[in-house]
Amino acid sequence: MIVLFTDFGTRDPYVGQVKAQLAAHAPARQVVDLLHEAPDFDPHAGAHLLAAFAPGFPPGCTFLAVVDPGVGTPRGAVVVLAGGRWFVGPDNGLLSVIAARHADTRLWRITWKPDALSSTFHGRDLFAPIAAAIARGDFPADKVVPIDRLDVEFDGGDLARVIYIDHYGNAWSGVRSVPQNAHVSAAGERFRHGESFGRVGKGEGFWFINSVGLLELAVNRGSAAKTFGLAVGDPVEVRR
Repeated sequence: MIVLFTDFGTRDPYVGQVKAQLAAHAPARQVVDLLHEAPDFDPHAGAHLLAAFAPGFPPGCTFLAVVDPGVGTPRGAVVVLAGGRWFVGPDNGLLSVIAARHADTRLWRITWKPDALSSTFHGRDLFAPIAAAIARGDFPADKVVPIDRLDVEFDGGDLARVIYIDHYGNAWSGVRSVPQNAHVSAAGERFRHGESFGRVGKGEGFWFINSVGLLELAVNRGSAAKTFGLAVGDPVEVRR
């Protein structure tokens, strides 16, 4: 299985072009579109989202992860093995949180360059062929070298900020493992705890732990982002 995690969006041709490369190099492998609306140009937020999503996928699967504002610069390209799952993407911090959270992590720098390499589309030309090779069981040992650490490493702990706004307007944070009696505030508002949407009144704001284990701010049948003016990057205060 190849799992796609990008900020490419779905209006443009980029996802289709990546899938064409995967189909050419690993035609028998299932491709799952996990997320193509990761926060634009924000590897830090993406790193925490990716680390939260990964445990929901079987060991042995390959993530092709691209949030890459530095594409075409000397930033590195890497392969990460963490928690029994493979990750291929830029060395800009995007893969560093998942790497930091596993004791069995192994790292490789991608040294290979294809004959045709767009300076703006490494997801298609560089990462997709490497991810496809790994997914079909042909580890590209001639195209990578082992490394001891990533060039860019974000803290593997919680991130007390909004890291994603879904289409409902729910604001996901990078905070995990919060007790129900915690005091949670954001955008100058205090949020009470609610187990689910149906447990609070219509139009009421609340916080809960979502299906991937992250603290989420929401409004029942409304948009927390619009109601409270929340945006990616806003701080979330949690007092346990």
